[in-house]
Amino acid sequence: MSILFLLLSLGVIWIIRSFLPVNGLAFVDSGILEGVSEVTKTMKILDVRDAVDYRQSHFPGSINISLGRLPFVWNKELSPDEPVLILSDSRRKSMRAARILKNNGFLELYAIRKVYCPISIFQT
Repeated sequence: MSILFLLLSLGVIWIIRSFLPVNGLAFVDSGILEGVSEVTKTMKILDVRDAVDYRQSHFPGSINISLGRLPFVWNKELSPDEPVLILSDSRRKSMRAARILKNNGFLELYAIRKVYCPISIFQT
């Protein structure tokens, strides 16, 4: 019975944590991606979708590191000194990616406010 209670408690904590805000993460409008702006030139654009989705449609110049690989390979393409814009197909995944990066020393993190539609914004 105590094992069941422990597992239930851990599940509740995990659910609550997945919806809590991430310190240092700012949500921005998708309009930031339209055209070439100074903002997109100065930051790394990280697409955390799966490789299949990325290949179908993506923002030019973005880096694809799927969420499952991010904890292990972020340091090959990203530096904690650079600002990072996170692209994802859900707000929850953006927040999860931001937590991973925040735990690795990233201070300047951004994510698209609404779930993006790759067909309308991204090009192949």
